[in-house]
Amino acid sequence: MRGTSLALCALSIFLGASSVAVAATPGPYENRGSQYRNVLPPGSNGHADITQLGAFLSTGARPPHNDDQLPLYAGILGGAPGLSRGDLGKYYKDESYGVRPGDVARTYRPRSDVVIVRDKSYGVPHIYGDTRAGTMFGSGYAAAEDRLFFMDVLRHAGRVELSAFAGAAAGNRSMDQDVWNSSPYAEAELQHQYDLADEVYGRTGRQLQLDVQNYVAGINEYIDEAKLNPLLMPGEYPAILKPLGPDRWKVTDVIATAALVAGIFGKGGGSEVTSAMVLDDARDRFGKKKGEQVWEDFRSAEDPEADMTVHPDEGKFEYQNPKGTDARSRALPDAGSLRPQSVVAAKSGGAAAKASTAGSPLAPALDLPGSLDGLLGLPKAASNALLVSAKESKSGHPLAVFGPQVSYFAPEILVEQDIHAPKTDQGPALSARGVAFPGTNLFVQLGRGDGYSWSATSAGQDIIDTFAVDLCEPGGGKPTLQSLHYMYRGQCLPMDVLERTNSWSPTAADATPAGTQTLRAYRTRLGLVAARAKVDGHPVAYTRLRSTYFHEVDSAIGFSEFNDPNFVNSAKDFQRAAADVDYTFNWFYADDKDIAYFNSGDNPVRAKGADPSLPVHGTKRWEWRGYNPSYDRSRGVPFSEKQAPAKEHPQVINQDFLTSWNNKQAKGYRAADGNYGYSSVYRSQSLTDRVKAGIRGKRKMTLPGLADAMEDAATVDLRGSQVLPHALRVLGRQSGARGKAVRELRDWYQTGAHRIDRNGDGLYEHRAAVMLMDAWWPLLIKAEFKPTLGQTLYDQIQAMLGLDNAPNNHGAHMGSAYQDGWYGYASKDLRTVAGQKVRGRYSRVYCGGGNKGRCRSALERSLDKAIKVARNPHALYNDDACKDAGRNDTVECYDAIQFRATGGVTQPLIPWQNRPTFQQAIEIKK
Repeated sequence: MRGTSLALCALSIFLGASSVAVAATPGPYENRGSQYRNVLPPGSNGHADITQLGAFLSTGARPPHNDDQLPLYAGILGGAPGLSRGDLGKYYKDESYGVRPGDVARTYRPRSDVVIVRDKSYGVPHIYGDTRAGTMFGSGYAAAEDRLFFMDVLRHAGRVELSAFAGAAAGNRSMDQDVWNSSPYAEAELQHQYDLADEVYGRTGRQLQLDVQNYVAGINEYIDEAKLNPLLMPGEYPAILKPLGPDRWKVTDVIATAALVAGIFGKGGGSEVTSAMVLDDARDRFGKKKGEQVWEDFRSAEDPEADMTVHPDEGKFEYQNPKGTDARSRALPDAGSLRPQSVVAAKSGGAAAKASTAGSPLAPALDLPGSLDGLLGLPKAASNALLVSAKESKSGHPLAVFGPQVSYFAPEILVEQDIHAPKTDQGPALSARGVAFPGTNLFVQLGRGDGYSWSATSAGQDIIDTFAVDLCEPGGGKPTLQSLHYMYRGQCLPMDVLERTNSWSPTAADATPAGTQTLRAYRTRLGLVAARAKVDGHPVAYTRLRSTYFHEVDSAIGFSEFNDPNFVNSAKDFQRAAADVDYTFNWFYADDKDIAYFNSGDNPVRAKGADPSLPVHGTKRWEWRGYNPSYDRSRGVPFSEKQAPAKEHPQVINQDFLTSWNNKQAKGYRAADGNYGYSSVYRSQSLTDRVKAGIRGKRKMTLPGLADAMEDAATVDLRGSQVLPHALRVLGRQSGARGKAVRELRDWYQTGAHRIDRNGDGLYEHRAAVMLMDAWWPLLIKAEFKPTLGQTLYDQIQAMLGLDNAPNNHGAHMGSAYQDGWYGYASKDLRTVAGQKVRGRYSRVYCGGGNKGRCRSALERSLDKAIKVARNPHALYNDDACKDAGRNDTVECYDAIQFRATGGVTQPLIPWQNRPTFQQAIEIKK
């Protein structure tokens, strides 16, 4: 809308009138809600203008559709297990295409070739383009309506400018450091990725360029309108001293946001040096041969007891097989020589001071604590999926309950949309509804299409390797650890130096004193410098090379195909589209006949004999096969390499059932070097066990039953369900206080080891056992492993895998829990010492040095200490969020989910449940 029409629109909004009437051609309401359902808390609308923000801060009044999906999402906790088909409508909303008659809230055209319809029920935008270009424009416009400030946060985070944009609280500075450490780009390099699309992918690449151009134009149209109408402008901008609102969008902002998302969810590996330190300490403790065996125990690269998405009888998919590893490839650091490469080159003023937010009413609303795992309160890996084949379904049609587990935000980090466009000479058709990350939501990234639905979980297979490149001096001088040149294919080359300086001043949202921070990254042709050390006495730089670096936007091809009704017509078609996604994801699909799975990712082909778990020498012999390190526009691809073919990726169609919660993908598909967690216990077992029970024998699963399985698993304490029974078996009969504790723990385990308040009295059932488990776990693990491992090795393994992943998540309250921990280590070791059958036994028994009596005594002493600790809730559950809520020192609040505010409108804590943030419940019957 331009000129007079824009002025009329602005006037109508100021007066509270409905939008200016326009000719519109929205599609019909599909009425398939019984087959497609979803939920996305807290609500679709993330916009609050300055008046709405003031009303919320003063009276608690909320903008429309700000929290109307929160009751659905939280309510299922009290409804399951025992859901009926009628209950599904209470906890999931209709995911049909279009808007039900009588439910139209607003119809408007931000450009002549697109119409957007908002429904009254939840405010979801339904976008219909006369052309694909119009739909792209509408996607950008609608996203800006719902998430403009959050999109601005994400693009600045992706550009490593978060501290300059939103304030220099320690978390924001840390986020900038982490992103610069993993994905540093100059502006020209972001543009280069966009410019290369047509050269690399031809007509498909050119289509993506046009899509991005139109999407960006839609965002900018909304920004232009908002600059003329304060009620369209998010009210957060004045709080960060930007009263004129955001700068206009550029195509490079989309690239930067995509790089940020890829850096959080779509990668794996790169921890070879830290793993090498574990190996070194194990050898020091146990000797070379036995030390390597201990390292293999905890490495858990191929545990036969690991829960797998592709069942072992469905096939083997080998990746990173260590058979034939040449020890000469390894480049292990000399003892005491390792020096991490800091990205902070300089800082001044507030950068060195502790952030102060006293007296700032918007401080909690703009709290963005740092690191890729913490800035936005994001889990290390995300999402779960449960699918049942038609053969095992009562209706004879596949079932799916799945979604991304991306923590909780206010507004949500995902934005919902329903997009449609016909196939024309301007591009392929579009027809999909679901969610996407704002700022990259050209397409639905997770949702449903015409007759099918799909979702994903983070896979994290190894697409990052660490190389040791020899340092050198250009004149032939003796290199040192500080040298800024390196040897590559016989040449002494200078490192690329990338710098970014952020500066800030105090604002109403962040009172950190004025200051600056300069970040510096060093880049070689084998990746980014992560550390320096000596290898066999020679100084080297350890570099991390990620296969998707400079290729973050390439995955848009796969997402576009997911949205094209003429591309996806079968499970095989979907797998072909998933193969075009370079990020490391597990993809799941369901239609009216089939379920399918495919593991995507740009898996590099390693040199024959190269060790897949440890740093290797940065020489041509050990480089990735087919590796091209330069910006070769004639070949069209910077930093390219040979990729493992799609047939080698784990995949299956119509397995009896599929479950995934970031667990091991398939037999032979070894865990990435940084992943020590694929052992005998993984949280996916809570899903697998329940689905197996639902289809055992002649039983058939229903969709409410599958939703029950998901929600029942969502409150399980994995330590209690999978490890506790083995610890109790070793303890045997006990008396006195210890005997009472054992009985409480056993009763809790026998009822499912849940952390849940079923009767609504504000207290967990089996509360005493839950608190005792919380107190005992670190003491139990320490008693079981530390005497054998010794302090140094015990601590070093924790650097690779923490002891526990509790619901509180170190104060982040992100919901996701029990992904990483020593659960499998403890289970396998305790079962071994108890004399049970164990597949893939460790090289030694750790508890009690292999003596059951000594192990039992160690567990008894640890339990005695835990009983005392559990009497002091403050020692266990002291938490800032609970202090603010007036519920400190309670386990129920300590576990509770917090919606991290990235705007001025906050949300209340809700009871803990470990499940996807956005979730679909699907049973398609054509």
